[in-house]
Amino acid sequence: MNTFRIVLIIGWFLCCITGCTHKEESVKPNIIFIMTDDQGYPVVGAHGHPWIKTPELDQMYTQSVRFDRFMMGSTCAPSRAGIMAGVHSIKNGVTHTILERERLNLAAITIPEVLKTAGYTSGYFGKWHLGDEKPYQPENRGFEETFIHGAGGIGQTYAGSCADVPGNTYFNPVFKHNGTFVKTKGYCTDILFKATLGWIQSLKDSDKPFFAYLSTNAPHGPFVAPPRYQKYFESLGFDSKAAGFYGMIEHIDHCMGQMFEQLEEWGLLENTIIIFTSDNGMTRIGCGLRGFDGRPQVELGIGKDGKTMMSYNADMKGLKGTVNEGGVRVPFYVRWDGVIKEGRTRNTVASYLDILPTLADFAGAKLPDTQVFEGRSLKPLILEKEPKWDDRFLFQHVTRWKHEANPDDFKWGQYSVRNQRFRLVHGELFDMENDPQQNIDVAAEYPELVDSMKNAYEKFWDEARPLMINDGVPLAEEKPFHVDYFAQKDSIGIPDWNEPDLLWEESYTGGPTGLEN
Repeated sequence: MNTFRIVLIIGWFLCCITGCTHKEESVKPNIIFIMTDDQGYPVVGAHGHPWIKTPELDQMYTQSVRFDRFMMGSTCAPSRAGIMAGVHSIKNGVTHTILERERLNLAAITIPEVLKTAGYTSGYFGKWHLGDEKPYQPENRGFEETFIHGAGGIGQTYAGSCADVPGNTYFNPVFKHNGTFVKTKGYCTDILFKATLGWIQSLKDSDKPFFAYLSTNAPHGPFVAPPRYQKYFESLGFDSKAAGFYGMIEHIDHCMGQMFEQLEEWGLLENTIIIFTSDNGMTRIGCGLRGFDGRPQVELGIGKDGKTMMSYNADMKGLKGTVNEGGVRVPFYVRWDGVIKEGRTRNTVASYLDILPTLADFAGAKLPDTQVFEGRSLKPLILEKEPKWDDRFLFQHVTRWKHEANPDDFKWGQYSVRNQRFRLVHGELFDMENDPQQNIDVAAEYPELVDSMKNAYEKFWDEARPLMINDGVPLAEEKPFHVDYFAQKDSIGIPDWNEPDLLWEESYTGGPTGLEN
């Protein structure tokens, strides 16, 4: 074979490789982001929980890059604001879960708005909790498809605008679908997964990448699981609230399995990034013990089998509503079958502020320079074996001061500063690598670090203070979900939701016991 022919063959071979590589890189991944409410880090079987069974999440754990030190905010709306805009909640006006202080600044640039520049279409399903008034709703924040309830939970009503449809329940609830209230049949978590998959089904054969944000209201209170899950945990000796909490989580796990099966049948798993997380630490009421402060291994009582039931908080201090590790640490699994071929754990401390930059990075979307994003892309930690990663300070504050109170009076209250090794809480310093339970204050051993953390926090607060735009605003006189629901009911009525055609095992049939299936 002459030299010229050899050169031609090599050139043709290189062109094929280059062409194939370019084609693969040009296919943008779909993204499904799933976030549970108040589950926290401990309540997953793979995290060592003594009685919860989560086989689907455990399997996802083995297939994913899992961030074992992932930090959210300490309560619902603040975490959601930080996720949605990539900017700390108190720099976006969100300092509470109610009282108009749950509303995300209308000037904030959101995940779907960023992804849209890269050709993505976006859908939101479930708990929104960033403002119930029309300008704040997800359809006006970049989402093309919406299927939501109001307030911070199904049926909730508070002073001001924060309220869901009156009388709404977890069984056969009313949701707002693209601006129209619809009546559904079944249990809320089943419905939210089906609504998400139905939307994906409508897009799966198109060339347009999608971003689906599924935010379940479970296992938030009221703690009511589908009957067969509720009864199972009650049979173990748990009271009704604890049984509802754990039952809701096992049911979420079941829904995750059904979702994976459906995505596999559609051939979407290879090119879909699936993220699972929770919005804050484990809820206090759901622990089954009043006054439980998150200490490891507290006796809950004696079960019906005669065995002592112990609490489990994954060797951490704190629960939802605190800035201790247990109040903000959550599971964070990233599964991408076509790219992540084996699971591995990252112990690098990461933040909910990193989610938007990470999704933008994977989507090939450029972050606008009109907003100061506070997080970093986690892509190197997800894809590279030995990525470079500089240490940093992460700030948290419970906020939640009373209506019309002066935020400055709470500046040095329930705050925390975290880096890779240490957590500063209310002026006490804890070595999280050697003392994860936060028993020993080591501030005296590291005075320079304490000063550095306090100075950084003070700078952070001073930057955030003028941006707390919802504090002190008057409460709205009308509740939009109430007004709009009754207006629609009086005009066209509340139609039944047109369910998608999916292979789905229902958890509740609406019969006398819910166990007919």
